[in-house]
Amino acid sequence: MKNLTVSQLQPMAGYVLIEPAQAETKTASGIILPESDSEKPQYGTVLAVGEGECDDCECGCGGCGCGWEEEHGKGEKTHSHSHDQCDGEPPVKVGDQVIYKKWGGNEVLIDDVEYQFLKFEDILAIIGNKK
Repeated sequence: MKNLTVSQLQPMAGYVLIEPAQAETKTASGIILPESDSEKPQYGTVLAVGEGECDDCECGCGGCGCGWEEEHGKGEKTHSHSHDQCDGEPPVKVGDQVIYKKWGGNEVLIDDVEYQFLKFEDILAIIGNKK
């Protein structure tokens, strides 16, 4: 896409947009690594966060669009639960430093910078955040 910027991207429910940290270019002993040998880092900064997901939904919709409420009406007694009761808080917020799975996510290239879209479940830890 032409003229696409990171600020225009809003992850879907259950996803975050990460800017991975820069790969190390030299070792602790000072040896300069060629770009092809550098391993991609598994940590970065959260740039955008999608809405949380409801994980207690028996119908499997996750509170994010099964169509049940459109078809049958909100609060229908035969539905397994009310989506209004789902807290669905995302596990991270914009600016958090996170560690994520090595093979998780999908890459997107914008202005020669590689970003990652990750599922919430692909995030392993928040760096320096004490809850």
